[in-house]
Amino acid sequence: MSVNPMAYEAQFFGFTPQTCMMRVYIAFQDYLFETMLVVESVILKKLVAFPDCKISPFQIRKSTEKFLLFMKEHFDKLFSKMEEVLLQLVLNIPENVLLPEDKVHEQYPYSKEQFQALQDEVSQLQQQYKAEASAGQALRAELEEQKAVRAELEKILQWFDGLENICREHGTSNFKESFAFLTQNSKKLQDVLKDVEKKSNKIKKHDQFL
Repeated sequence: MSVNPMAYEAQFFGFTPQTCMMRVYIAFQDYLFETMLVVESVILKKLVAFPDCKISPFQIRKSTEKFLLFMKEHFDKLFSKMEEVLLQLVLNIPENVLLPEDKVHEQYPYSKEQFQALQDEVSQLQQQYKAEASAGQALRAELEEQKAVRAELEKILQWFDGLENICREHGTSNFKESFAFLTQNSKKLQDVLKDVEKKSNKIKKHDQFL
């Protein structure tokens, strides 16, 4: 069997020529075995018509196997020659022949150095694409963060608007005055809270003495 990979032929046929020849060989061999079994069965049937014959079925089987071995040896020699002819003259694509899908290589030939340069350029472009994709992902994350900050700012603006409306309801239209008004009220509330805490502590101490 040929050891040449014949990759170009496999591209054209869709299978390797060696695989084709192997299948043909197996098919012929199986047919030879089946033929010998048929011949053996015919001989055994003929022996029934001659009861005085001294040839036993065992001797017939040995003779069949011997003849089969003889046929197989000659078949292998003939098949080896047939395989050589088919691989060289039938299943072989000459070196000067290009497949239709490879015509572009004839129109735009490239040397190994040029091909390597193209590969390097492709690798560089892939790295640039990865860097740009990573930068884009970072920008998207930053945009989401800005959206969250904007939402918080909008809440603060709404709070100020509500605060301004409250101040207007109390007769204070100026924001500085409103803020001062809120500060004063806050201090008053803090004083009231402290007073409540003091009274609460006094009540607790009084309860402890009782």
